[in-house]
Amino acid sequence: MSTILNVTDLKVHHGPVRALAGVNLSLERGEILAVVGESGSGKSTLTRALLGLTPPTATVSGSVVLDDVEVTSRSARALRGETISLVPQDPGASLDPVRTIGAQLFETLKLHRSAELKGAAEAETSPSGIASEKPQASLRERAIQLLDSVGIDRPAARLKQYPHELSGGLKQRVLIALAFSREPTVLVADEPTSALDVTVQKLVLSTFTALARSHGTSVVFVTHDIAVATDLADRVVVLKAGQIVETGSVKQLATDAQAEYTRALLGQALPSTTDADAKRITEREDAALEVHDLVKSFGDRTVVDSVNLTVPRGTTFALVGESGSGKSTTARMILGLETPDSGSVKVLGQETVGLGGAARRELWSKLQLVHQNPDTSLDPRWSVAKIIAEPLRHHSKLARADRELRVREALEHVHLPQSLFTSRPGELSGGQRQRVAIARTLAVGAQVLVLDEALSALDVVTQERVLELLDELQADLGLTYLFISHDLAVVERFSHHVGVLSGGRLVETGPTTQVFAAPTADATRMLLDARPGERLRTLVAAS
Repeated sequence: MSTILNVTDLKVHHGPVRALAGVNLSLERGEILAVVGESGSGKSTLTRALLGLTPPTATVSGSVVLDDVEVTSRSARALRGETISLVPQDPGASLDPVRTIGAQLFETLKLHRSAELKGAAEAETSPSGIASEKPQASLRERAIQLLDSVGIDRPAARLKQYPHELSGGLKQRVLIALAFSREPTVLVADEPTSALDVTVQKLVLSTFTALARSHGTSVVFVTHDIAVATDLADRVVVLKAGQIVETGSVKQLATDAQAEYTRALLGQALPSTTDADAKRITEREDAALEVHDLVKSFGDRTVVDSVNLTVPRGTTFALVGESGSGKSTTARMILGLETPDSGSVKVLGQETVGLGGAARRELWSKLQLVHQNPDTSLDPRWSVAKIIAEPLRHHSKLARADRELRVREALEHVHLPQSLFTSRPGELSGGQRQRVAIARTLAVGAQVLVLDEALSALDVVTQERVLELLDELQADLGLTYLFISHDLAVVERFSHHVGVLSGGRLVETGPTTQVFAAPTADATRMLLDARPGERLRTLVAAS
């Protein structure tokens, strides 16, 4: 194989902050290279450098040569879309919500048409110059072909749909289709499946890998999940604090990792059953959460069908399932944000369905939600102190000085320094922001927390630190967690019991180690079979 991309002594500084410190790597033609590391390791800076998108305020030295062209030069702009393309992380932010899938594909094809379309007539355009949804026939055919190539069913019909009408997996497939539309030589994929459940992630990655192999496309796959990286990569680069600490084949890393940091990442990708068993505690007999025969329909579609579950105080119950299985709707009914068609919910012995006014406010002081993404759940204009104190103004009659004391106590509980009292979310790391979100629930006196994918936006190292915090808070304060997650490795490490939802029904429930070791439901087996890291587990078991 010949080299298509060479990075030599790449250094990037953002003011006094060093983002990359002399990175050297190469990419061979047709190779899939994974770059892994925690938040702040330099992955995003490296991604932008490979695409020639380093901000003008950054200080850059070294070299990035793509197909004999220096990417930092002005001429590199012509490479984007044709020689190198990007699959971004968040389809919700990358697809225009007010334009159809077809319009977005047609525009991309018009701007970056592949060779066979260069002689075709221009697509019809609106007065604004944006491609209309009635393009020249060859563009439409090409768009349908692209959607079909990434495994999207009914591709012609999908052209007329808007992003909100597609599932997360389908939207990510659209982004893959857009990236491959110009048949690039190199494709950079930036955390393209981090928000997807395991079964959808497996399908999307399988499609992505098959397309790359069939086109002979070289891939730089950027991820914080080393299990995902080892499933699809030929070679893995481990990045920490802007430096490469180790590189090698998947087999080399799985069986003979040299760097302590690499071994830590591998350990977090393969949770120990012994450790999980050691975490088990003696359960109290009284229940913090009881759900009986919960039913919810939207129109003629039943999304939650006779769900029953009980969570003893001081324990963690994980709710898992594919996208659309009913996890979020169940959680919303438990929180009182949706009214069930029938059934009951008891929190700390109190029936919650139909509560209003003061009774509902009192409930919400005991039952709190930790959102998936602290970037959107924390007001960027407010200080940490104001964010944590805000629910106290609604759920307590504390004087201002007492509220400030409660805020400081909450910060201490989540191990954040008092110096962050006046900081804003944008000045904090992802892990610190999620700790602020947890502190906000503690300040108001929550006893039951609903953690809705609360770790999915964090890298594995930060995840582990937050999990350790949650374990500590549960032991010290007796907290009860309803943990909704698509990450089965985290579920195995963190939860006492697990329930598997499929088609709105709870098809299996029991102690986590028992369910994972001997699943009885097809839906459970399918989720476990789709877990990333199969290749890694096989290599470790054989070594």
